[in-house]
Amino acid sequence: MGLALLLLQYRLWISDQGVREIARLDAEIAAQSAANDAQALRNRQLAAEVQNLKVGLGAIEERARSELGMIGANETFYEIVSPQAGAPEAAAPRTITARNQ
Repeated sequence: MGLALLLLQYRLWISDQGVREIARLDAEIAAQSAANDAQALRNRQLAAEVQNLKVGLGAIEERARSELGMIGANETFYEIVSPQAGAPEAAAPRTITARNQ
């Protein structure tokens, strides 16, 4: 009887199917749940962005301006270039104007 109890204790505390394995699996489940939550949030953000691009023209226009540098019709683009350190006065700030017709 004592030997059977000792063998059961061994399986519970030391073997690959014991308490240590259960603790390892619990930690793995927690890590995977956290990763799943992060991906679910990212998926919701992407779905909202896709919906905005499908429906709203404002999002498309904003992307065209920021990523492609596009200028809208009847707009004027001004670029102010700051002088470099130690440059002569002739290199003062200048304004470049581009008209999109």
